[in-house]
Amino acid sequence: MKKALLLVNQHSRKGKKLLSQATVELQALDFELIVESTDSARELSDTIRRYQNQVELVIIGGGDGTLNSAIESLTDTKLPLGILPMGTANDLARTLGIPTDLSAACQVIASGKTRLIDLGWVNGQYFFNVASLGLSVQITQRLTKDVKQRWGVFAYAFTALQTLLSARPFRAEIKVNNQCFNVKTLQIAIGNGRYYGGGMTVAEDATIDDNRLDLYSLETKNWWEILTLLPAMRQGNHTDWPNVRALHAQEFEVNTSKRRPINTDGEITTHTPAKFRVIPQALAVIAPS
Repeated sequence: MKKALLLVNQHSRKGKKLLSQATVELQALDFELIVESTDSARELSDTIRRYQNQVELVIIGGGDGTLNSAIESLTDTKLPLGILPMGTANDLARTLGIPTDLSAACQVIASGKTRLIDLGWVNGQYFFNVASLGLSVQITQRLTKDVKQRWGVFAYAFTALQTLLSARPFRAEIKVNNQCFNVKTLQIAIGNGRYYGGGMTVAEDATIDDNRLDLYSLETKNWWEILTLLPAMRQGNHTDWPNVRALHAQEFEVNTSKRRPINTDGEITTHTPAKFRVIPQALAVIAPS
């Protein structure tokens, strides 16, 4: 029997309803559970640290934001992470091939293999999926809890369309491998995993254990050009388009004349000037083999 700490964000879209189902299913799969519900990122981290010597793994039910808030305590305690996708986008689960069906996700935790994944880092903040500035920050600011509750998985598309209509390009300086690029862009995104923003692809060949970050900059002149780009952004081949700059490296630096907020895994956590880097094989997760 495996001892696990089960943490569920009761404020996530399906949290409360799915907690009892997850508890029953995991116990049937021979897990001895300590069940806690969390209200804040701070509480989540403190709970993991409190139980670190009593359990063999941590199982978290929630979305990308909830998972992100556990990174620091998971890297400190070296406990493996099991994921029950209960959020709106579930991009980390998608990257790892973890099914959104709760029973199937429980099966993965019971029979899956531990896999070491990379983490992204910007100005002291970790991220699984992507860190970005520009359009995505404005989308995050509009993507309220109410909008997510009402629109579910369509919330991203609905909010993105609203944001696009008022988008304005900004100037930035990107430093990478002793090169410097001065750009006029609508968005700069730096990805560690494969998916972000409800199923958009960072880069066609991106994986979460490739020991690199993938940057793209959307240097289109008109907002409607982004609409034509959207299908390519879902596939990941947007980097072939003439107005999209694509760079790959282990470290980047981004400067802007005016301080700009940066979004990490859907939460605004830091701002420019920013230093980004990849931290290879930083965290153990349980994923389909």
